[in-house]
Amino acid sequence: MIRLRWTVPTLYIVFLMLPIYWLLSMSFKTTNEILGSFTLWPQQFTLDNYRKIFTDSTWYGGYINSIIYVVLNTLLSVCVALPAAYAFSRYRFLGDKHLFFWLLTNRMAPSAVFALPFFQLYSAIGLFDTHVAVALAHCLFNIPLAVWILEGFMSGVPRELDETAFVDGYSFWHFFLRIFLPTIAAGIGVAAFFCFMFSWVELLLAKTLTSVEAKPIAATMTRTASTSGYELGLLAAAGSLTMIPGVVVIYFVRNYIAKGFALGRV
Repeated sequence: MIRLRWTVPTLYIVFLMLPIYWLLSMSFKTTNEILGSFTLWPQQFTLDNYRKIFTDSTWYGGYINSIIYVVLNTLLSVCVALPAAYAFSRYRFLGDKHLFFWLLTNRMAPSAVFALPFFQLYSAIGLFDTHVAVALAHCLFNIPLAVWILEGFMSGVPRELDETAFVDGYSFWHFFLRIFLPTIAAGIGVAAFFCFMFSWVELLLAKTLTSVEAKPIAATMTRTASTSGYELGLLAAAGSLTMIPGVVVIYFVRNYIAKGFALGRV
């Protein structure tokens, strides 16, 4: 029974890690080896795929562009969501529950619905092919999600904390910035994590709203065809590197992710 208890989780973890291992293995192979034979590890180990990514501005520029607009979007989403979540958590007003639910429906809408309107709008006002364009477009989905997560964490903080601070003579912003935000620091980290990840993996809007100057790595990876076919080893290397930012962010908020999946309501 004890062996069975450990065997099932072990097999599940191996099953989850297999695609990651296969991707890493392919990144050290040539395209000919990938297409020519089935091998569990590289027979002709090569670093040419990674070398091309770090020396070709088209590739490493894509990573830089992605990081710029993702970080910008994360900061905007969290900063806008904080006061909104506080209002939903502490005040009651006409239609507050309906508005709160409507925010989440924006997250349910597919990106394709907004691709053309955003493209026409940003082209008209000169924001097309900029980092700001993608960051603002992703706010449509990430701000509602951040509001939902942060409201859950804020509702877990007793209202007496607010009242005590006001009685002691704190102004609202002094209380909010110096006392309340440190209390929900874990929630802010979780909200920032989800905003970062959703913006990092989103492709349609990022590809539609950029062309050259702000083209993200996800869009670059869709253009690896050559006269000899797709450069599969290069694609695998690029895919392997795109996992690094997510791993770094997950490391810092790993203790709070489960609570974030419950939108702070645990």
